Amino acid sequence: MKRILLITCLLFSITTCFAQYKLKKADKLFDAMAYVDAAKAYQSYIDAGYTPTKQTKLKIADTYYYINNYQQAQNWYEKSDIANLDEAHLHRYIQALRVTEQYQKADNVLQNHLEQAGNMDLLKRFKREKKQLDSINTTPPLYSIINLASNSTKADFGTAFYGNKIVFSSSKDTAHLGGRKYQWNEQPFLDLYVAEYNAADSSFTNEEKFMRKAQTRYHNSSVAFTPDLQTVYYSTNTVTAYDRLNSANDGTNNIRIVKGTIADEKITDTQVLPFNNINYSVAHPALSADGKYLFFTSDMPGGYGETDIYVVTINDDGTYGAPKNLGATINTAGKEMFPFVNDETLYFASDGHYGLGGLDIFESTIKADMTFTDPKNAGKPVNSNRDDFAYSIDKQNNYGYFSSNRSGGKGDDDIYYFTKQKPPCIHTLTGIVTDANSGAPIAGVTVIAEGNHDKVGQVVTNDAGVYTIPDVPCNYYIMVTASKANYSKDEKDTETPGRPSGEVKIDLQLVNFKDLVVKEDNVEKIKIEPIYFDFDKSDITPQAAKELDKVVYVLDNFPEIIIKIESHTDSRGNDAYNKRLSERRAQATYNYIMAKGIAPKRIISVTGYGESQLRNKCSNGVQCTEEEHLYNRRSDFIIVQK
Repeated sequence: MKRILLITCLLFSITTCFAQYKLKKADKLFDAMAYVDAAKAYQSYIDAGYTPTKQTKLKIADTYYYINNYQQAQNWYEKSDIANLDEAHLHRYIQALRVTEQYQKADNVLQNHLEQAGNMDLLKRFKREKKQLDSINTTPPLYSIINLASNSTKADFGTAFYGNKIVFSSSKDTAHLGGRKYQWNEQPFLDLYVAEYNAADSSFTNEEKFMRKAQTRYHNSSVAFTPDLQTVYYSTNTVTAYDRLNSANDGTNNIRIVKGTIADEKITDTQVLPFNNINYSVAHPALSADGKYLFFTSDMPGGYGETDIYVVTINDDGTYGAPKNLGATINTAGKEMFPFVNDETLYFASDGHYGLGGLDIFESTIKADMTFTDPKNAGKPVNSNRDDFAYSIDKQNNYGYFSSNRSGGKGDDDIYYFTKQKPPCIHTLTGIVTDANSGAPIAGVTVIAEGNHDKVGQVVTNDAGVYTIPDVPCNYYIMVTASKANYSKDEKDTETPGRPSGEVKIDLQLVNFKDLVVKEDNVEKIKIEPIYFDFDKSDITPQAAKELDKVVYVLDNFPEIIIKIESHTDSRGNDAYNKRLSERRAQATYNYIMAKGIAPKRIISVTGYGESQLRNKCSNGVQCTEEEHLYNRRSDFIIVQK
């Protein structure tokens, strides 16, 4: 090979040939995922004064990204023309910005990209998730965390409860595989360890290899146990029956999940799960509380991103259903990894959902049909600007563990112990206020929520007629009132649910004053349909009551209004009789309104005019139709002050 290179260099310039040799060496290390050595080789190429192409710049940036040197990764992505980065490299660039805590710049880059691409769904998700994270980072944290004293200077991560013990992964055994190291990060291969733990002080004691005979000579990590602790699932490199690496045709050695039976403190009857595949990884097993569903991480074809979370059904006979992708609510174009299930809650790590940098820990509620609620970021201090992952919590949701490579740790990845307070049981009260007639939203409406004689909140609707009142307690009776000048008011009451449900929605409707009145002959009256009485009667009929309730509504909603009541008949019949009849009918309407709780001072006069104020020609002796006479029979509720 050296002779061929020498001959080639004689034919071409020595400088060009030497550059090609250095670059080829660096690219070969990159392709082999030996990123620590690749970074050194690329630096040697640059130090020799050579100018890399855009493709090489991207490889240099990726190399630094994969070994967690994010500042250098950012520099090289920017040298590669960030305006024209593909989706994968743009994602890594934004992550590099977040890890270096350049959050505003990262947000601007992502938002501009989504707007230019016209990707409204992802833009909405970005804004929604940013709002959720911003909101919890302004409230007192639920978590208190401790870096475990037992962490080594190497990688320690991935805890699983095993009765009164904890199983975790570590690369602290520098003698593993004769001291050979994993090329990606130049650390020893991972082993599984078991330790006794003390939830009171977070300490691990009596650490030892976990059933070492069942572990491969390479990576062993990420375990899950069935509820009876008799079956274990764990991740290993894909190996042959002779414990040699068994790689895909492209040279990649992928991860698989192995199932084993635990008996007499040994793992027996190990089985490679049927949906493992040499051409892609299947890793990070997690079991549902009833042991009927197995969740895992994979980069199998057909997913949404770099790695997705899947689930399979475990049948009663021990067979497995087909892997099912958890869908776009959970999975993104980035990485979703390390699922953990506690009752109805799925916890997982993601760098595709909006976060603080690197992998962040999220939670989502599992619905009955195996769909999921929008993931919520756990926030600080569980999440940081670096990778935070492998979350596990006890059945009572009081304490647990997660892993992180954040600054201030003891090694590469460290295990952190946490205690968690119960979140306050609160809801967000929200809704829209609309015009009862047009349906249009009304801005500037004052909405007040009161309960148990205390004001819960008071806000004003926005231009879309929407109001939002946060921090409404659970199991709490509230009365919600909406009001605005020149509008009626609306009131509704409810009792909030006994557990947090996100939003309690109460919509309200108002009526504009102008829609409740009519102007006739320059006189403003309350708008009602004609009130009909039975012949020679002044009793309030159901039809009359319905119309009078409209008058009560106006007086209730507009307390400044004062009216007078006027009642009229047609010309048929004796004049004196009609006068007395109209007075009785006017008084009857007045009595009905008073019975509804309206103060007497709101009505300044009650007058029956008989046939003295006809509205048409139909006086005594004039032939008129029934409709023409009906036009004169009326009760008016005239507004004299407002």
